[in-house]
Amino acid sequence: MPQQTKPAIRAFFDEPTNTVSYLVWDPVSRLGAVIDPVLDFDYRSGKGSTTSADALLSAATKEGVTITWVLETHAHADHLSGAPYIKLKTGARVGIGEHIREVQRIFRPVFDAQDVSGDGSEFDHLFKDGETFTIGGLQADVIYTPGHTPACVSYKIADAVFVGDTMFMPDYGTARADFPGGDARALYGSIKRLLSLPPETRLFMCHDYKAPGRDSYAWETTVGEERTRNVHVHEGVSEDDFVAMRQARDAKLAAPALLLPSIQVNIRAGKFPPAEANGVRYLKVPVKLAS
Repeated sequence: MPQQTKPAIRAFFDEPTNTVSYLVWDPVSRLGAVIDPVLDFDYRSGKGSTTSADALLSAATKEGVTITWVLETHAHADHLSGAPYIKLKTGARVGIGEHIREVQRIFRPVFDAQDVSGDGSEFDHLFKDGETFTIGGLQADVIYTPGHTPACVSYKIADAVFVGDTMFMPDYGTARADFPGGDARALYGSIKRLLSLPPETRLFMCHDYKAPGRDSYAWETTVGEERTRNVHVHEGVSEDDFVAMRQARDAKLAAPALLLPSIQVNIRAGKFPPAEANGVRYLKVPVKLAS
């Protein structure tokens, strides 16, 4: 079998949310995809902007890339998605894993979001585990990787895998699994599935937080590096040990700063809630009073 063309990849790091978005394209056809785009949002003022998304679009224009897909690895809890804006500007289809239905059903009652379908129809395509599709001449494979959320998927595009929040750089470890529907045992299984790929497979993270002792941000590694060096799941760490570590660690973590707005927007495929009678769109904050 002839060797498949490697994708061209450009990363865009959003420091306020520690998120990495990607422009990925076939260097032959110049057809591409955007993965996990960010909509800039200031929670204190309620103001949003498309600065980050515009940087992606500008890069695509400079490279002569036609964007055909916007790929979400999951419904993010730490940033708002820029998918609708990318779609508006390019006509690209927005895809996410089919288990977004479960996430919608979990959070729809939390926010009384009666407009949310619960069937994922806000998105253009719901990917199944093992599904394949193309980006120009590149083959993309969908790998279901639940644990951080029930809907997480990773996208394998030729020799590169975009892992979402399933794991981080080897010196930082793995994603939390304490959000509603999260499961540390499922996360362990998902990570092991990714680490069963050939050791030279490139892995691209969705976040980086600079592990202690590291001065710069990083987001690319390999399966081989993760197998031997990941501080949470290197070879020799059992499933039970991982689950105990993950649960203890998660119990001490604070909620992401943009958790509430992000979930409300991202289960709607990046759209804001419908406008009220006065024409204004509002994000809700469920209030819990201590007894």
